[in-house]
Amino acid sequence: MKRILTTCLATAILLSAKAQEPDKALARVRYTFTHVRDTTQRDKPKVENMLLVTGKNASVYTSYDKLNQALNMQKQIQEQIKNQTGNGNMKIEVKSEMKAPLTQEDYFFFANEHKMITKERLFNNYLVEEPAAKIDWKILKDTMSFSGVACQKATAHFKGRNWVAWFASEIPFQSGPWKLNGLPGLIVEAYDDKKEVKFEFAGLENVKDADATANSDGDVKIAAPNGGVGAVKIVGIDVSTSYLGPEIKLPADAIKTTRKELDKLKAARDKDPQGFMQAQMAASGMQGSFRTNQAPRPAGTAATKPEVNNPIEIEDKK
Repeated sequence: MKRILTTCLATAILLSAKAQEPDKALARVRYTFTHVRDTTQRDKPKVENMLLVTGKNASVYTSYDKLNQALNMQKQIQEQIKNQTGNGNMKIEVKSEMKAPLTQEDYFFFANEHKMITKERLFNNYLVEEPAAKIDWKILKDTMSFSGVACQKATAHFKGRNWVAWFASEIPFQSGPWKLNGLPGLIVEAYDDKKEVKFEFAGLENVKDADATANSDGDVKIAAPNGGVGAVKIVGIDVSTSYLGPEIKLPADAIKTTRKELDKLKAARDKDPQGFMQAQMAASGMQGSFRTNQAPRPAGTAATKPEVNNPIEIEDKK
């Protein structure tokens, strides 16, 4: 495990993400994401609540359920610190209530630079930067209203699927859910022609300047028992709620790498999660251990992944 991690970390680009100008968050759009991952069980699709935060140039698409989970973790941390005031050997135990796998990737889209940056967390935050795919949209005359939002229809073949998108030209953002973007207005709803992947509109709100902010470096800002402000880092778990703040910006502590090297790290993690975590902690100079409410997995046993024979991205047949 140590050799694999050493090789991966050595070949990764161990640099902080190149500064990308933050963009003011102007709107938050919620979607219900439905995906038939296993075509032998079409009656049991994955369903998840998602969030798109968008500004004039930048947007970030993430799991709304993951954010709510992070907020729940913050509450647990605050309560445990309050109950352990004066304890010199403080212990923090986070209990996850996640019942289904959540989307771990966050997608940053920068319209002016036509850039897509994918963020994933494997103990550390990793960023993979790629040119945003150019989608050849065909705008049609069909119109429809979604919760009072007037939209126009567009179609395109993208990532192996035939997509239908409804965009609102009166909401002048070029972004949309997942990797869908590039229309002259916010993509409010989208689905493929087989209805195997759907992003259904679930609400929109303007971002207010007075909205609560979170620590942008991935730690959780909390009120310390003495009335001050402290920071707690939960090892291996993404508890950042910075997407609920007033700006869209990349995490300051992220490591820029390539898709190939990130895949190597993920394979090492899946093969031996406990060993991977301990090796990452050692490489970062951290000491100690972490606990969750999940049962330990025997060393060398790979994680069991849900059946996926129908990914969102399908390779086009040549």
